[in-house]
Amino acid sequence: MAQLPSDFVWGFATASYQIEGSVAAGGRGPSIWDAFCAQPGKIRDGSSGEVATDSYRLWREDVELLKTYGVKAYRFSLSWSRIIPLGGRTDPVNSEGIAFYRALIEELLKNGIEPFVTLYHWDLPQALHERYGGWLNKEEIVQDYVNYAKVCFEAFGDVVKNWITHNEPWAVTILGYEKGVFAPGHISNTEPWIVNHNLILAHAHAVKLYREQYKEKQGGQIGITLDCHWQLPYDDSPENLEAAQRGIDFKLGRFADLIYKGTYPESVKRIIGDRLVEYTTEELAVVLGSSDFFGLNTYTTQVVQPGGTDESNGFLKTGFTLPDGSQLGTQAHVPWLQTYGPGFRTLLNYLWNTYKLPIYVTENGFAVKNENSLSIEEAIHDADRIEYFHNYANAMLQAVTEDKVPVKGYFGWSFLDNFEWADGYQTRFGVTYVDYATQKRYPKDSARFLKKWFTEHIEAPASDSDV
Repeated sequence: MAQLPSDFVWGFATASYQIEGSVAAGGRGPSIWDAFCAQPGKIRDGSSGEVATDSYRLWREDVELLKTYGVKAYRFSLSWSRIIPLGGRTDPVNSEGIAFYRALIEELLKNGIEPFVTLYHWDLPQALHERYGGWLNKEEIVQDYVNYAKVCFEAFGDVVKNWITHNEPWAVTILGYEKGVFAPGHISNTEPWIVNHNLILAHAHAVKLYREQYKEKQGGQIGITLDCHWQLPYDDSPENLEAAQRGIDFKLGRFADLIYKGTYPESVKRIIGDRLVEYTTEELAVVLGSSDFFGLNTYTTQVVQPGGTDESNGFLKTGFTLPDGSQLGTQAHVPWLQTYGPGFRTLLNYLWNTYKLPIYVTENGFAVKNENSLSIEEAIHDADRIEYFHNYANAMLQAVTEDKVPVKGYFGWSFLDNFEWADGYQTRFGVTYVDYATQKRYPKDSARFLKKWFTEHIEAPASDSDV
């Protein structure tokens, strides 16, 4: 049986605003998502992360559950406004927030679970947004973010060896500042490129700080997580092949090419023109090479053709219908997701061939259609999610063992059903069913499937007698 190397890490992922709740407890200040959720009509079911899965109070129970799932690692994010409630470099640090995360990290380690910590998963302190425009203000936000990162490195760096600066800057820039469907809800065709620039600079300067002051003594690694759907050309015509590459450029390359190559993709330059915020020579020197690994969030494959009116994807028509009229795979609850394992394998190969860095799959998962309307007894038997994980795990295994792509870890999204941003609680991605009325957790069959799959497909560590 083909197997992953013995040092391969696997687990599940979450984000602070989606699970913690207790938004006013323990000294936490409001974030832009608190403010956004309070605006009528922004969240599909009118909900918020005010309670979420109550993990601020139930974290010990969550760690116990993770242990039963057999995970090697757990990816979670820190709430900036729980650590520095007002956000800024001259604002006070909240000792209660530090103590909360320190206790969580130590409990994970006590149970043999390696923490993978994301510094920023979209929940900017509202005070910074009000004070100077948040991510739109380069001079202020880069300094404040780096200070926040420094506080975290100082507080947790002795026990955290895996850091992620940003989660999916595409979602921040496009959904938050172009389309207005995520916090802070701006609609603009210039702001996303300003935010694009400032997010990458903040990331790069935090990495520079870590490498210069902490990496040697703490022995960790640091990088960024980017998201991408594989772009499958509708057919092999030149225009469809070019469209597929343009789709990757606009979703991924606008960040990855800057970080790993030091330039924007040519298609992005051509279409965006003078709205692109150029980097100075000094800025590029900090940005280039500012990630120790390639963090990847990926969920699906899109069939693409040129056309359409959406600049954010490079003017593409996207879907799941193949030329013979068939669909790529099983349809999820969300319209943008179908199961298609071969696209995952191809994407992993593309990333390795293009950027030449080891890969951590930091999110990958499936929302079963209409799962929220099922009874608990029905929902825990999540056959479509198992089909998805089976296809994607085996595609990854092929990429590693046959194609020699250095994938170092895999995190399923998500550990728990939770607050799914603009969808509220109507969409469930968890391998654990959460009864929101009682906050009781119920393992789904998919959690058991992944435990069994990784148990069978990771090599046993070499014993002393093998050496």
